[in-house]
Amino acid sequence: MKKFLLIAGPIVLVIIIWIIAANQTPKVTTFAVSGAGATTSQNVSMDNDKQIIEVSAKGGYSPTVSLAKANVPTILRVKTSSTFDCSSSLRIPSLGYFKNLPPTGTTDIDIPVQQPGATLSAVCGMGMYNFSVQFKG
Repeated sequence: MKKFLLIAGPIVLVIIIWIIAANQTPKVTTFAVSGAGATTSQNVSMDNDKQIIEVSAKGGYSPTVSLAKANVPTILRVKTSSTFDCSSSLRIPSLGYFKNLPPTGTTDIDIPVQQPGATLSAVCGMGMYNFSVQFKG
């Protein structure tokens, strides 16, 4: 039995580490082309003259990278659904934004018009999870 545990123990440990590492892979959205050759993420849409970027918060943020249009008024829409982990505490340092999100609901955050090449970065209250929005011309 000791030999079995000496062999099986490290194998199980490697499998556990592999599973944990596999779940930490960034979730990057696929890109779709929309209007006049501008590229945006699939979680980005237009509503009248405003750009809406949707991000879900639960056990991290999804997607972790979004591509949006520059020079457009923007709303970051963060959705929670029974979110009780640290991703319910959102910090956007460049905007001086820090808020505890509701456990379930939608929070809209007005983002000032961003220049081409700008990146908006956000992080949870503990610094474990993050996401970014890259603005393209």
